[in-house]
Amino acid sequence: MSSATRAETPQTHFQAPGFYRMMLGKDEITVLSDGTAPRSVDEIMSKPEVVRRALAAAHEDLPLQLSINSFLINKAGRLILVDTGAGELFGAHSGGLLLANLRAAGYGAERIDAVLLTHIHGDHSGGLSIGGKRLFPNATVYVDRRDVDFWLGADAEKAHPSLVRTIRQSHATLDPYVAAGRLHPFDGAGEPLPGIRAIPAHGHTPGHTAYLIESEGRKLLLWGDTIHLAEAQFDDPSISIEYDVNREEAVASRRALLAEAADQGYLVGAAHISFPGLGHVRRDAGGYGWAPAPYDAGQ
Repeated sequence: MSSATRAETPQTHFQAPGFYRMMLGKDEITVLSDGTAPRSVDEIMSKPEVVRRALAAAHEDLPLQLSINSFLINKAGRLILVDTGAGELFGAHSGGLLLANLRAAGYGAERIDAVLLTHIHGDHSGGLSIGGKRLFPNATVYVDRRDVDFWLGADAEKAHPSLVRTIRQSHATLDPYVAAGRLHPFDGAGEPLPGIRAIPAHGHTPGHTAYLIESEGRKLLLWGDTIHLAEAQFDDPSISIEYDVNREEAVASRRALLAEAADQGYLVGAAHISFPGLGHVRRDAGGYGWAPAPYDAGQ
């Protein structure tokens, strides 16, 4: 058949399932994509001109597609999920792929034993529930008590009228776990689960927390919203985002985690660096840089 008469091949417009596996000592880590969210980051971050120049230098267009990454840890047969993506909160074509990618990776949501939240925000806790139904029915949710008090407190809307939308989203996604007795607040540093250390990184939210996973001497730092925009914030950690509850504290936490990750050589799992968001922090002149981890086909 000639090319002139052959029917055109339709475009497909979908990606392969978004999961990526790696080993951390004896622990199996599966990075799960909840998809991406388009954001005009120059409009929601401080130093907009610096942000625009950094994106132009990286040949990136606005709005930027920000990855939403979650991390599944298989530790001695127990499944621990760190963050749950946005669920239905951001609407179609903006997150909401976590459960499908979890199934593609070989797990049903009912298999999850525990959920660790880096913080309560729509793109990290929004995937806990849909329509008042717990999506992880056998999981206990762990989160710093400061976030529980701030977002779920009885007087939260009155105390923070500019944050009412986020407060109501927080209730919609977390209240089903509260009602089931499956919300477990913890206090700052410590081990909410064996082999997982909570590192307070407050500021972005009052209880924002990074988690350090360790197995056989290998360490993975899951730092939540420490970095929103890799193109600009490694070079200038003072750049903040409008979602920071306390900008100064968020900047201080970012500086501290960047320094520790660079000095200790931790492998880092980042929520909003392009999937799978795994790499190392290096010190550069006047700031920091990001070295993506090499892809491993796992053969």
